[in-house]
Amino acid sequence: MHVKKGDKVMVISGKDKGKTGIILEAFPKQSRVLVEGINIVKKHAKPSQVNPQGGILNQEAPIHVSNVMPVDPKSGKPTRVGYTVENGKKVRVAKKSGEVLDK
Repeated sequence: MHVKKGDKVMVISGKDKGKTGIILEAFPKQSRVLVEGINIVKKHAKPSQVNPQGGILNQEAPIHVSNVMPVDPKSGKPTRVGYTVENGKKVRVAKKSGEVLDK
């Protein structure tokens, strides 16, 4: 996958198009990511020990990885990802500015 946990991404399609957020979790086998504040859905919860009130909760749902793009650290715009080898290690590079995306 071209993104990973902790990356700042922008949604490029769907109901949240144009919004940015940080990836909370990645699910590579399903090609999906969980982005903070994106794809909010309402979940009906029965009363339980943890949530004695129950009710309708708002939470993020996974979004397909093809609908997000990493944000370029220099310009703040979405960018494609390239790969280069630095110090014997493969790193991700923003195509727009050439900035390294991996910390």
